[in-house]
Amino acid sequence: MSESRKPPLREALETQPAQATRRDFFSELAAGALGIAGLGAVVVTYSYLSPNVLFEPSPSFRAGNPDLYPVNSVTFLQNQQVFIVRTEQGFYAVSAVCTHLGCITQWKPEANQIACPCHGSKFRSDGAKIEGPAPRPLPHFSITLTPDGELIVNKFETVKPSQVLRV
Repeated sequence: MSESRKPPLREALETQPAQATRRDFFSELAAGALGIAGLGAVVVTYSYLSPNVLFEPSPSFRAGNPDLYPVNSVTFLQNQQVFIVRTEQGFYAVSAVCTHLGCITQWKPEANQIACPCHGSKFRSDGAKIEGPAPRPLPHFSITLTPDGELIVNKFETVKPSQVLRV
């Protein structure tokens, strides 16, 4: 009788699948954590090594032919945030960015002035401050004429307000 029956321990081991031990669980947990940390290190290294370029419009741009601007006019170039002002004396370019907090100003033809819609600063068409919290007048940018007759504005080069391009 004892020959036909297997010992109870051996029979239990053969019928039940192997169970994961506590050590196996923590080993798999540690391997997963190391895998996630390694993946994070690869992502950070890739973003560090890849070029971080900011594409902005050129600070020097063509403003077109002088005939596009009538005498005694103020024209806002939205893409460049610049006012092109033409007077009887000539041309000058004035920044459209308020010197108070960097808001974009607007030309108000009915009042003949440049106004900040956010905080109430007001400027004459030549950029001189009339009123408001702005600490200084609007800067003037260099404006030149190319050999083929187009206006070029350079926003990197500020000039005195008295400097006018005569055409």
